[in-house]
Amino acid sequence: MSKQESIKKIIANIGGKENIKNAWHCMTRLRFDLVDQTMVNWDEIKKITGVIGAQFQSDQCQIVVGTQVKVYFDILADEIGLQTPENDQAKQLSKESVKERKGIVSLFMDTVSGVFGPIVPAIAGAGMIKGLLAGLIALKVVPKTSDTVIIIDLIASGVFYFLPFFLAVSAAKIFKTNEYLAAAIAACLMYPTLIDAAKLLVTNPDAASFYYFLDMIPISIFNYAGSVIPIIFSVLALSYIYRFVDKIMPNVLKTVFTPTVTLFIAGLLALTLIGPIGIYLGKLLALFIRSLFDVSAVFAGAIVGAIRPVAILTGMHHAMTPIALQNFAELGYDMLMPMMFMANMAIAGATAAMYFKAKNKQEKTVIVSAAVSALLGITEPALFGVLTKYKKAFIAATAGSAIASAFIALFGVRLYGYILSSIFSLPAYIGPYFIFAILGVLISICSSFIMAYIFVGKK
Repeated sequence: MSKQESIKKIIANIGGKENIKNAWHCMTRLRFDLVDQTMVNWDEIKKITGVIGAQFQSDQCQIVVGTQVKVYFDILADEIGLQTPENDQAKQLSKESVKERKGIVSLFMDTVSGVFGPIVPAIAGAGMIKGLLAGLIALKVVPKTSDTVIIIDLIASGVFYFLPFFLAVSAAKIFKTNEYLAAAIAACLMYPTLIDAAKLLVTNPDAASFYYFLDMIPISIFNYAGSVIPIIFSVLALSYIYRFVDKIMPNVLKTVFTPTVTLFIAGLLALTLIGPIGIYLGKLLALFIRSLFDVSAVFAGAIVGAIRPVAILTGMHHAMTPIALQNFAELGYDMLMPMMFMANMAIAGATAAMYFKAKNKQEKTVIVSAAVSALLGITEPALFGVLTKYKKAFIAATAGSAIASAFIALFGVRLYGYILSSIFSLPAYIGPYFIFAILGVLISICSSFIMAYIFVGKK
């Protein structure tokens, strides 16, 4: 069965084109926002070639197809006529599928997974380069102040510095608004005048301030480089402002004045209200996580490690990404991502153990492929293809993740840049915490493998 045939069957078994409100993808899953959830034929979907798993979670229909998800999504977009928000057909899809509002948790998960999913390749690639560079510097292969380091760091750090632009475009697709206006809002927050003033405030709190409208309304000065929450909420506001302005603007004036008025209002709101609130929300999130480590690093590690496999299984794992990025922006390092790494290795270990429990040669082949994929940082094939069948092995993976995460937290293992949680990410840990990262990986894989092998009887 070709990928196109698989997509056609997926569409048919989720209720057809008319049942799809919106569709997007993350690293391994096709995600659907549906009009009527009861129309989904889960049993038939799971039989389709290429489908690794399927579930309904956080008000989304999630279909796991693995690392070729982009290929599947491109075919899907053509099949259902998925277009930009300004297209009449896309607007009609949205209007025809109005239903009850989602809960705030589901809405948050939808937003985070939708915004971060498409940009993960960019930040993972840049993070890998950044991690390898840190390893080369730690090993003194290249001098820290050399031009080579400056150029490589420029390539790696650009994505994180200008992250608001990436998030703006991605968020605009989720909120169904103009992507270029969203990028313009990011440009407002990232304009050198504001960033230079923020840098000046660090050494001299009274050095700079901005006011507008007869010098009565202040502009809070922050450095939004690398920030996450301010731009997402600003684009959300932009989407409502755009629709309102477009609705009341006479047709003859829409082409010029709708974007003009929208940008002016949304830009001022972002600078005066939404941006500052977003900065403080981000600080609170990071502070909450840090407070767990302040109480007990081992306890924090065990909790984060234990919930990570479940979070991946339910599609809620992207909720940790803004916190990790906030930590990088605020502290220059993060301790959550190493725990995500431990979880992936534990999933790989528990999955590998099932090779010795399966009798069927075909199932053994699937298990090997899933275990290798988990080692490389893609865990959905292991979770949906193996560990959901062997429930005790999933428990073993959770326990192994918790044990290894508690261990590395005890020794303060951290990362200094976003990186994919893959076995090939180990060079990013080269430095004072490298030996503990290595031990953590060994503990994670071995403990989950042994527990899974003991817990699961011969099939």
